[in-house]
Amino acid sequence: MSLTDQTAGGTPTGAARSEVGAPGAREWAAVGALALAIFSLVTSEFLPASLLPAMADDFGVSEGVAGQVVTATALVGMLAGPGITLLFPRTDRRVLLLGLLAVAVLANVLTAVAPAYAVVVVARLLLGAAIAGSWALAIGVCARLVSAARLGRAMSIVNLGLSASLVLSVPLGALLSSAAGWRPVFWGVAALGLVALAAIAVLVPSVPASPGAGAAALLGTLRSPVLLLGLAGVGLLVAGHFGSYTFVRPAIDAVGGMNTGLVALALVLYGAGGLLGNAAVGVVIDRRLPLLLLVVPGVICAAVVLLAVAGALGTGSVPLALVAVAVWGLGFGGIATSTQTLTARAEPTRIESAGGLYVAVFQLAIALGTALGGLLLDAAGVTPLLVASGVVVVLGGLLMHATRHRLA
Repeated sequence: MSLTDQTAGGTPTGAARSEVGAPGAREWAAVGALALAIFSLVTSEFLPASLLPAMADDFGVSEGVAGQVVTATALVGMLAGPGITLLFPRTDRRVLLLGLLAVAVLANVLTAVAPAYAVVVVARLLLGAAIAGSWALAIGVCARLVSAARLGRAMSIVNLGLSASLVLSVPLGALLSSAAGWRPVFWGVAALGLVALAAIAVLVPSVPASPGAGAAALLGTLRSPVLLLGLAGVGLLVAGHFGSYTFVRPAIDAVGGMNTGLVALALVLYGAGGLLGNAAVGVVIDRRLPLLLLVVPGVICAAVVLLAVAGALGTGSVPLALVAVAVWGLGFGGIATSTQTLTARAEPTRIESAGGLYVAVFQLAIALGTALGGLLLDAAGVTPLLVASGVVVVLGGLLMHATRHRLA
């Protein structure tokens, strides 16, 4: 099956569907397969967070050194996002997705059998390329599977895989590694990747490369004022969020009376909020994108300020802190879908190239936000960090909202 403008019988599909009809069950099943693929990839990315002590002991390195496998994944991802459309401008997108998923499976197998830490680093570099490339392609593939009027909903389904992986990967990794060791965990996620690969092979139709790919298209997106303004806002939003969320544990610990059980409850509430936020945004985004570009950052800002207030109040503010963390998760759940939909509508004819730049900005913002957040935490403490993050997030929302009259 090929996703062309029309089938042999004249039934509109693919790009033509954006004008005349609604996607059918097969198209939504393909979107679900993309969600499963993203779930497997992001789970692979964040598993080391719960396995660092065991991995560090096994390889005889410090936890800080072992943790650099996450940094390596992000840095390669920053280059692979835009690079994937440059290297493979004419390759069928389904074939390319299958290849990237196969690379991710290989990376997890290499990690599972790694005799030395250097092998793990190489494996994580491969994984970073697979994750960023798949994420960049997912936006364009979704746009070819469903109508433009339903793109936001489709992206919310794909991002359900992202939200679920962020909620489940760390606790599941910790639970399974305590029972069987860290290496079987990577064998397990490699098997999950094979399931996702099979789902893409069976459910996603052939998706020929769009004209909006390659070097010329990438240069064109770099000259798009609306896209650059939107991505500047995305960068501030993501940097502000991760600049404080990376240090959520010290922020929670600053609230008097937060024992280990309550900290765990707070993180569960954050995850549940993320799932709910993603679902809620998916319902309204195709009709209310400009509003959401303000609401999502506003919710995150309100949450981090509430958490700062809870920390300042000290003992007795535990309920306020729990509410703040849950609301923070609610806001986080809307980030990916709202910003990806903004990117697609800013450059509807060059979605793949725009998606690659989006991934690069997202990864760079995580790195810069985390680095600057750490410096501010050490210099001024957790309360100024939370307040500063809230301000940066709101500035990002204002920049994104400024694009509203120039979106498709």
